[in-house]
Amino acid sequence: MNILFVVSQQQDWPSDIPGVTVIPAQTYLMDPAYGDSNSTKVFNLCRTYRYQSDGYYVSLLAEARGHQPLPDVEAMKSLQSESLVQDITEKLGNLIDCSFARDSVDFIDLNIYFGRDADQRHQPLADALFKMLRTPVLHARFERANERWHLCGIYSGSVRDIAQHDREFAAQAAIDFLHEQKIRSTTPASKKPSLAILYDAERSECPSNAEAMRKFVDAASVLDMHAELIARKDACRLADFDALFIRETTNVNHYTYQLSRQAADSGLVVIDDPDSILRCTNKIYLAELLARHHIPIPKTMVVHQGNVDQIVPTLGLPCILKQPDSAFSLGVVKVESEQQLLSKVSELLRESELVLAQEFLPTEFDWRIAVLDRRPLFVCKYYMAPGHWQIIKHESQHSYEGRTEALSVGEAPDEVINTAVAAANLIGDGFYGVDLKQTGNQVCVIEINDNPNVDAGNEDAVLGDALYREVMGVFRKRIEARRGNVT
Repeated sequence: MNILFVVSQQQDWPSDIPGVTVIPAQTYLMDPAYGDSNSTKVFNLCRTYRYQSDGYYVSLLAEARGHQPLPDVEAMKSLQSESLVQDITEKLGNLIDCSFARDSVDFIDLNIYFGRDADQRHQPLADALFKMLRTPVLHARFERANERWHLCGIYSGSVRDIAQHDREFAAQAAIDFLHEQKIRSTTPASKKPSLAILYDAERSECPSNAEAMRKFVDAASVLDMHAELIARKDACRLADFDALFIRETTNVNHYTYQLSRQAADSGLVVIDDPDSILRCTNKIYLAELLARHHIPIPKTMVVHQGNVDQIVPTLGLPCILKQPDSAFSLGVVKVESEQQLLSKVSELLRESELVLAQEFLPTEFDWRIAVLDRRPLFVCKYYMAPGHWQIIKHESQHSYEGRTEALSVGEAPDEVINTAVAAANLIGDGFYGVDLKQTGNQVCVIEINDNPNVDAGNEDAVLGDALYREVMGVFRKRIEARRGNVT
């Protein structure tokens, strides 16, 4: 197995470890040589893991490449959670007290390198924190108050800032750490399967309208399940259900992801599951994943500050620029001139260190193939909004959509169906909407959505109520399988 230490700057990791290759983040992100091998393990030692930084993209693309990053994006999100200190205290409170019971000082700092306590006095606690956060360098401060020890703060550190006297220890800790395993097994138990459906009727961009929500609830009842619409404020009740169905627009920096993660960690069946949200809501990840698995996509390049001048020679004009976490046609712009290109790229790079650029493929409509449980569920044609190049046209306070035409699965070309299913199956076994363009005999994937639209009167025009029963049937099957009632 190839072992890569990916750093912000080459000099950040000075130790020479046999069998380890140290490379800068930009090299890992941009050099195609690092996208070819599955037998690779990536240790992300970048200076920061903040959202859309180079460090963030290293782990995101490492996941797309099958490189098993440490930390992964899930761990990065945990480190940025406002409830992190409280969560750790609830889970490790007794261990924290026991660890420092014989210490007479009022505060203690732990420096944890690859799961090992640099002072070698509180290893069980260091091991527990590492197993929770899976991050190579961790710093935690504990203080004594009212005869109890409390965690005050914990954050990821930079290998560049490891104290000189700890460098040899950190290198040895890295050598010792060669394998990892994480197992979670929980089985909720209740008599009648119960499903929470997260929905906000006040938001116009929700992926299902009110009538569709009623049909989902009715379909659950037909299958002898209890389904209940819940809102964000009902998060405390998630443990009362067997499953969570998210019918809100998802994003990584959004409570939908937090609730999905909370539900998955509690053992619920979840659609959209947190991994699917992570993968689908970032266009950089999707482009890397699809290209790696030879799924056809438009001519694409990942743009950063150093290669802006290559966009026009590579893609021509007009071309499309995409904010990595764009959705509902927002954050996606068509540029016609070099002047407009430079202005828009500069604007997008202020928000993210990487931006996606793609060739412009004009079509009358986009194919939408919904894939559920690794099988095609329904097919639609989404036509462009009148006088516009996208299916949704945003103007000041209003937006306009092109018409939707539902078809049977058999009416779509085999290549469209097969390409969509192959693309969705790279994400997982959840519920996905794959958007494709067809120009002549060529088909390419534009994006994969983790919460596809299901509006009564549009997407259900062919299947009718059977569409809703199919979705609820997948939940029923998975709940029963998790309980062990079926094989």
